[in-house]
Amino acid sequence: MTSFDPVQAQATAQQFLADNPDIETVEVVMTDLNGVVRGKWLPASKLVEVAGGTTGMTIDLATCDIWGRDVPAVIEGTREGDGVCRPVMASLQRLSWLERPTATLTVQMFDETGEAWPLDPRTVLQQAVARLAALGLHAVVAPELEFYLFGEARGTDGEPLLPATRLNGKNQIGGQLFSADLMHEQAAILTEMQQACAAMGLPLESLVKELSPAQYEINLHHNGDILQAADDAQMLKRVIKGVAARHGQIASFMAKPSRELAGNGLHVHASLVDGDGNNAFGADDDLLRHAVAGLGAMAADAFLMFAPHRNSYRRFAGGHHAPMAPTWGHDNRNVALRIPRGGPQARRAEHRIAGADANVFLVLACVLTGMAHGIENKLDPGPACEPGEEHACGPAMARHWPGAIERFEASELVPVLLGTELHKAYAAIKRTEMAEFDAVAGRMEYDTYLVAS
Repeated sequence: MTSFDPVQAQATAQQFLADNPDIETVEVVMTDLNGVVRGKWLPASKLVEVAGGTTGMTIDLATCDIWGRDVPAVIEGTREGDGVCRPVMASLQRLSWLERPTATLTVQMFDETGEAWPLDPRTVLQQAVARLAALGLHAVVAPELEFYLFGEARGTDGEPLLPATRLNGKNQIGGQLFSADLMHEQAAILTEMQQACAAMGLPLESLVKELSPAQYEINLHHNGDILQAADDAQMLKRVIKGVAARHGQIASFMAKPSRELAGNGLHVHASLVDGDGNNAFGADDDLLRHAVAGLGAMAADAFLMFAPHRNSYRRFAGGHHAPMAPTWGHDNRNVALRIPRGGPQARRAEHRIAGADANVFLVLACVLTGMAHGIENKLDPGPACEPGEEHACGPAMARHWPGAIERFEASELVPVLLGTELHKAYAAIKRTEMAEFDAVAGRMEYDTYLVAS
């Protein structure tokens, strides 16, 4: 863990206020295990105090369910009361898309003894970085996020509705993949997203029109500061949602918003760098194979973290390049773990399993610990899958939420790599959410059984 200097942090806060005298509100936030940003608003006059690292927030904030409720099974097994919020001063900046002058500050949760809270996703990722560092390696990652831009109106069952386009009208049979004209048609909102990202220092690599109508992909530049990469991806989602709302649209990272539409993925390109700054995969094919094997092992046991919600499993219904098994292959977009083309310094693995609805901190933690696990144990991934053979290359990952929860709970690997407390808490949160969904009868259930039974 990096050391914290409260004097320097408060000096940074004072300088920020001097440079931004119009700031009225500071949001103090953290990310929970579901990837939801939670926190509180404070007047700007409180910023220096918060920067001192003594501000408290309820310590179970990270373990809310998706609706923001406490999970009794988690609360009973952990400490209660307030945790100590230590600021991540590099995160202090203006929220560029808001009209009201507002700043944001990310905090990390610590307990009363000064230990990092093991259920804070940021702590989980820090521990994953440390595991690789113990091997003399550090990761470089580049997240890619897919999302939809829907209108604010909903269908009769709450489903999102595709906006009409000048190019295709309402008859959107295809999504016009990589269409330059459709990008220009949406130039106002897309350009504002780019400008907001630039104002916040988010290192965008590219923005493209994706496979389905109203679907886009946005990529971040590769980054060797893994915590910063996670922060950037989390903020990127907020920027996209915030700008879309200003334009009367809904930006959705839901894994599978409609049966007819392609799912939204969170793909992660990852390489490992040695102490001399060289790509370790480029010089050692065995190291790459071990890392890929570890990613495959983690994919099976920690699949729940890549597909955390009830809706997540609709994305794996087949087609649209969503992987069905923890397979690997060379430049094959139908496998879970793709090795793109490139020279030794560009050699990397693309992790294609997670949905865009997943918590980016936990996804990156799984990627890093998976690679470390494979290297530590010299695991063998087996032969690469050839195009068209993906379904025959290995056992399928969980097809449904209950099965993924059961596999996660039974895992001996996850508690070793990510911690026992996290393992138990995450499973309990997902059990609670599943029970809530199971208790609610939907429209299709009534239409099917109300009269016919």
